[in-house]
Amino acid sequence: MTDSEEPVLLRTAGRAAHIVLNRPRALNALNHAMVRLVDEALSAWERDPAVETVVITGAGERGLCAGGDIRAVHDDARDGDGTASAAFWYDEYRLNARIARYPKPYVALMDGIVMGGGVGVSAHGSVRIVTERSRVAMPETGIGFVPDVGGTYLLGRAPGGTGTHLALTGEYIGADAALACGLADHFVPSPSLPALLDDLAALPAAEAVARHEQPVPRTEWTARREWIDDCYRGATVEAIVERLAARPEPAAREAVRTLLSKSPTALKVTLASMRRVRDLGSLERVLEQEYLVSCAALSTADLVEGVRAQVIDKDRRPNWSPATLGDVTEKDVERFFEPSGMRELRFSAEDRPTATG
Repeated sequence: MTDSEEPVLLRTAGRAAHIVLNRPRALNALNHAMVRLVDEALSAWERDPAVETVVITGAGERGLCAGGDIRAVHDDARDGDGTASAAFWYDEYRLNARIARYPKPYVALMDGIVMGGGVGVSAHGSVRIVTERSRVAMPETGIGFVPDVGGTYLLGRAPGGTGTHLALTGEYIGADAALACGLADHFVPSPSLPALLDDLAALPAAEAVARHEQPVPRTEWTARREWIDDCYRGATVEAIVERLAARPEPAAREAVRTLLSKSPTALKVTLASMRRVRDLGSLERVLEQEYLVSCAALSTADLVEGVRAQVIDKDRRPNWSPATLGDVTEKDVERFFEPSGMRELRFSAEDRPTATG
C-alpha cells in the first residue's frame, strides 16, 4: 500500500507531529481504522519528548473531514446487528475525550468543510483555527441522527440559543460564527496556512499562530443573536417552530422550513440531549450519554431512511417515521436514553473530571 492509499498519514517536522486524514475522495470521512490510527499516534506522541505539538489537517482541497463514514453505519443498521457501528463510536468518542485532555498543544486546521466527526477531531483541541473557507456544521438531524462526538457538549456551551439552533437545524457556519460559538479560537487566512505549518515545526504553537492570526471578517451572524436567543427558549421543538414562524426576519422563517425538513424524532431527541447536557458537567459524561443515544438510533427507521435519502439515493425526500413532530411521544424520546443492550461507554473516574472548564 502506497502512502497515497493510507487513510491516515503520520509524519514529524521539527517539533511538530502531523496527522493528515487521507481519504480526499470521501472528504476524509472517518472510519474505524482511521480512529484507531489517530489514537495510537496520539498515545505514542504523548510519550515522545521530541514531539511538542500535534497538528491535524485533511488531504485534498475540500476540507478537514466530512464526518463519520455514514454509509457504513447505514449498511450496519439496515443489514447487520449494529455492533460494528457501536464499536466504531465507542473508540471514536474515547478519541474525542483524549483530544480534549491532550497534554500537548493540539492544533486543528479547520479549513474547508468540517462536519460531524470532523468537529469531534478538531473542536475539542486546544488550538482550533478557522479560515475564510471554513464551513462547520453538525448536520445529523437531517439523516435521522443526533449530534454526537461531543457535539452536544460543545453546542451546549455556546452562548444563548445559538448552540440549540445549530444542533437542530444543522446549519453550516463560517469562521466568525464558529469563533462566537466557541467552536474555534483563531482566524488565519487559508493562504497563510503553509507558512503557519512551517512555523509550527520551529516555534511553540502559540507563537506560531500569533504570527499569522488576523481579525476575523464579520458577517450577519452577530445580528441574528436576538431572534435566535428569543426563539430557542421554547420548551419544545413545536414551541421553537412557533416562535420562529412569528418572527419577521427572513432567516427565522428559513429556519422553520429547515426544521420541518428534518427527522421529527431526531429533533426532539436532540433538544432533550441539549437540555440534559446542562446537568452532566464534563465532556466525558456527555459522551456517555451520546453513546446511549447513538446506539438507540441504530434501531430506528429514520437513520436508515435519512442516509438513503441524503447520501445514497440523493433524492432529498426522506419518509420520516413518525412523520410529524406531534406524532413523536415522550416515550419515543425517552427510550433513546435507556441502555440498548450494546456495551456501554464508561470513562473511569480519572478520565471523567467534574469540572466543565
